[in-house]
Amino acid sequence: MFCNQCEQTQNGSGCTDIGVCGKDPDIQSLQEILLYGVKGMAAYAAHARRLGKADENVSAFIEDALFATVTNVNFDMESLFEMVLECGRQNIRVMQMLDEGHSEKFGKPEPTVVYEGTREGPGILVTGHDMLDLSDLLEQSADQGVNIYTHGEMLPAHSYPELKKHPHLAGHYGGPWQNQQWEFPAFSGPIVGTTNCVLIPSDTYADRLFTTRVTAVPGGTRLKNNDFSSVIAMALDSPPLPENKVKESTIGFHHSVILSHAGTIVDAVKSGAIKRFYLIGGCDGAESGRNYYTRLAEQAPDESIILTLGCGKYRIRDRDYGTVAGLPRFLDMGQCNDAFGAVQVALALSKAFDCGVNDLPLEIVLSWFEQKAVAVLLSLFALDVKGIRLGPVPPAFVSPNVFAILQEKFDLKLIESEPPAELVQLSV
Repeated sequence: MFCNQCEQTQNGSGCTDIGVCGKDPDIQSLQEILLYGVKGMAAYAAHARRLGKADENVSAFIEDALFATVTNVNFDMESLFEMVLECGRQNIRVMQMLDEGHSEKFGKPEPTVVYEGTREGPGILVTGHDMLDLSDLLEQSADQGVNIYTHGEMLPAHSYPELKKHPHLAGHYGGPWQNQQWEFPAFSGPIVGTTNCVLIPSDTYADRLFTTRVTAVPGGTRLKNNDFSSVIAMALDSPPLPENKVKESTIGFHHSVILSHAGTIVDAVKSGAIKRFYLIGGCDGAESGRNYYTRLAEQAPDESIILTLGCGKYRIRDRDYGTVAGLPRFLDMGQCNDAFGAVQVALALSKAFDCGVNDLPLEIVLSWFEQKAVAVLLSLFALDVKGIRLGPVPPAFVSPNVFAILQEKFDLKLIESEPPAELVQLSV
């Protein structure tokens, strides 16, 4: 192990105690929170840049934050905590750029019914997050007799007008990222992994797995540019998929769609028809504790609306929640990349009711797994949102003292073993 402070190896002959040279666990924790937040924000910024959106202030902050974390320059709790919150503020700007880039390039998302399953004929499966990769693939495969399917976080693609205009965007296949190892072997055609959330493939499909640019896995084929001709050729040579409709689902509740019904929602809240909002989403994973989110959605009162985004939606989407006040109770807002939309809805509701976000009948319950979820959580802290529930386990890089600070400042809670009565029952 290497000590960042005294620059010696902790092997018995060099530094043996980080505490001796001043690197206490709380400083380490804040540096790691900042580093993970910056990594998540950089992932969003990379998507935005590909869509022509960049901000010099964001780039400057990323440089400063890395300077503060990976070199021996900052060991001050107060200033590091300020940088952690600034990371959240900068991430809001990055998510705004990404939202604008998607809408300008592909049109604003709209409610759309999606075919889930496969259609007869050759197919290509696209997983990850990158809509521009999917767009290029759709353009290059047009009129070639190949169906294109989305997987995981690519599901929201079907709601963008400029993407769904392609008739060979045939449907959605499978579920969240962690299901790849049994869903991908059953898909006979090539698979394109566009970003993170791509697992190292087994031998059963490694030769059919392509990745784009910096995304790479052992055994797969990395495409260094957006020439998908080899993927299309493999699809045409692969065994055709069968006709197999699993179900249909409705997606595409972009923040612009929800806010177009703001008057109806406000009136419904004032009349008592809608009494609570739940934002249940984030990252999914294989841990059994993530069933908490399923149980919470199932127990949410009928007089409530459930907002969701990210692959955490897969824990709660396989159920008919019905309607309330003429609106669907379950509103899929898109990818984790679309978290800016949830912020916009919360801010618009607080403005409509002339109150703070923390005074809204809004419960935010998030599942986390990787760096982008950290960046989103920091954005909520930067907006001074309180009372968030987080799970299924506390981040290992948050020290007990730092977690106590977050609890004190933001009323951050870990999810319980079961949704408590206060969360699922309406007060009389």
